Amino acid sequence: MIQKSLAIAAFLSLSAFSNSAFAEGDAAAGEKVFKKCAACHTIGEGAKNRVGPVLTGVVGRKTASFEGYKYSKSMTALGETGMVWDEESIAEFLTNPKKYLRAKLDDKKAKTKMSFRLKKEDDRANIIAYLKTFSKSE
Repeated sequence: MIQKSLAIAAFLSLSAFSNSAFAEGDAAAGEKVFKKCAACHTIGEGAKNRVGPVLTGVVGRKTASFEGYKYSKSMTALGETGMVWDEESIAEFLTNPKKYLRAKLDDKKAKTKMSFRLKKEDDRANIIAYLKTFSKSE
């Protein structure tokens, strides 16, 4: 009975770990994934806004706050809530930006300029690991 209970506890703890909201990624793999993002975003020293804002320092940055970038009205409204981008919020946003924004603002008409989605969980984890290498906290 004790062995069975231990086995169940071990299984549940492993299941919880593998199904966590955010998995740790590989920054080197994320650098490769970032090539998909580079059409609209830049990162690193000397980066400039494009169709999307500079992503240098995005992890830990207040939403819609990169100076000189013209965010959508909805994204600006999200920034006014004081929200800060963390690993989980970035992963969720990258899954479906419009759906994420509409849920966060409770506004079914909310819009974002970003239509691109990263469908694979591994790609999202890897890109976030890469973004973190350009954050102040790292």
